[in-house]
Amino acid sequence: MSRNILPIASRQETARLAWRLVASRRLPLLLTIASFILAGLCALVAPWMLGTIVDLVIDGAPEREITRAALVIAAAAVAGGLFTWASVAFLARAGEPALATLREDVLDKALALDSARVEEAGTGDLLSRVGDDARTVANSLTEIVPTLVNSLVLVTFTAVGLFALDWRLGLAGLGAAPFYAMALRWYLPKSGPFYARERVAQGERAQVMVSGLQGAATVRAFGMSSGQVATIENRSAQARDISMTVFRLLTRFGARSNRAELIGLLLVLTTGFWLVRADSTSVGAVTAAALYFHRLFNPINALLYIFDAVQSTGASLSRLAGVSLLPDAPERPGSLPEAPGPLVLTGIDHSYVPGRPVLSGVSLSIAPGERVALVGATGAGKTTLGAIAAGVLPPSSGSVTLAGTAIGDLSTSLLRSRVALISQDFHVFAGTVREAVTLVDASATDAQVLAALDLVHASRWVSLLPEGLDTVIGTGSHPVTPAQAQQLALARIALADPWYVVLDEATAEAGSAGARELEEAALAVTSGRGALVVAHRLTQSATADRVLVLHEGVVVEEGSHDELLAADGRYAELWAAWSS
Repeated sequence: MSRNILPIASRQETARLAWRLVASRRLPLLLTIASFILAGLCALVAPWMLGTIVDLVIDGAPEREITRAALVIAAAAVAGGLFTWASVAFLARAGEPALATLREDVLDKALALDSARVEEAGTGDLLSRVGDDARTVANSLTEIVPTLVNSLVLVTFTAVGLFALDWRLGLAGLGAAPFYAMALRWYLPKSGPFYARERVAQGERAQVMVSGLQGAATVRAFGMSSGQVATIENRSAQARDISMTVFRLLTRFGARSNRAELIGLLLVLTTGFWLVRADSTSVGAVTAAALYFHRLFNPINALLYIFDAVQSTGASLSRLAGVSLLPDAPERPGSLPEAPGPLVLTGIDHSYVPGRPVLSGVSLSIAPGERVALVGATGAGKTTLGAIAAGVLPPSSGSVTLAGTAIGDLSTSLLRSRVALISQDFHVFAGTVREAVTLVDASATDAQVLAALDLVHASRWVSLLPEGLDTVIGTGSHPVTPAQAQQLALARIALADPWYVVLDEATAEAGSAGARELEEAALAVTSGRGALVVAHRLTQSATADRVLVLHEGVVVEEGSHDELLAADGRYAELWAAWSS
């Protein structure tokens, strides 16, 4: 299925962004350039002095002059090593902060993206950008960029050195340039598009893998495993085939660059032979020229082959820049009163696919402190309505207001401080238990954290952890159960103290053993504040002030638990099935 992926920046936009990020660190950048230049000058010394030594030996010069030339080579080698180290160190000082800024910009824009836009692009597209693409650019900063700059400096200075020895030898070496140019002219137009396609293919592969893992239970339940695996294999095969095509192009490109090397060295040696024979230059000068040209092999090949990595990095950087350059969210001037006001949904219609409505004409008003439960069969639209009420998903039509202000006019931070959403998709943030709770309020004291944990019945198991609040949890650290992870999420809500809470089947992952305790925690957190509860267990609707029954996106019943049971309608059927 083709997706409307997130934007990819043009070359010009990417270049401007990269320069703007790096140019803000001018001093490290200037020191980097100076270090590379000095390292390149040091690299010219050895061939020049070896040619001088050849002439000294032929002329029968004293041994001390030969020794002096050898010492100059050694000193230049040491200085070149120091300047190379300095260039890489200063490059890190210039580049790493720039890369960090880019990562922060991408993450900031990614977090601000509308959830519907992320779903439209596919989660894999975004994950591959902040994962694979960010890693590719980071690796290039330590591996590709130093090689690229160093090679450019060496090629330029060595060409100057060739002409300084003898302009005819310089022209002879320059004779290889057309053959290198022809190799690049053949390779670049063919390989460039493949790198862009490769990055897109990797994003599509990540998307189907993420979808398969997230929906593994459903895939197995409906016997769709073989089809899902076939889809993953198909996407992986596409990415592999593109990579193999690029590799074949690279191999053929290598043969063309080797041919250019052969032609260039033959031209230098042949020209040198005739010049020495005509007494127009010395054997030492020709030796130095041959060594200079031979030294060009590595930097030129590095430049040629590095285009492979440069294009790959460029494709990744363009994808990151595409997210970073997304326009900032418009200013939202809306404000809220000090006292809580009602959360009102009016005429809500929503469709993920045009012509296939998920919600139709739903209206709902929740008063401060009121607990409303949403019930209905799977696919009735409960999660969609919850996301719209929380301001996470904009409806196709209709309006949502909070205390009389449209939530679209409220800044994200203000809205999140007043309406919080907890879904069944739990996530454990890497860090201490304290940090997991204080994500919503970094200034919270330990007493406040412990009070929030106690409210959701989590203080007991937290006190049994090896280091209590200082115990590190998350991937690779102390494990927590799904129920404990949801308790931490509920504790964050208690600490944030919003006006309204939307619980989207927030107790679904608890399992039978922890269900009652987690439901009690959810009830404690919603006490005294407005709540919209997507009821996974109908025991949650029994404690609600009001129950809405959704069927195929339409509210078919509304009332209290007792009223709906007495009506003997759709809710009564669901309750009977649940109770039995």
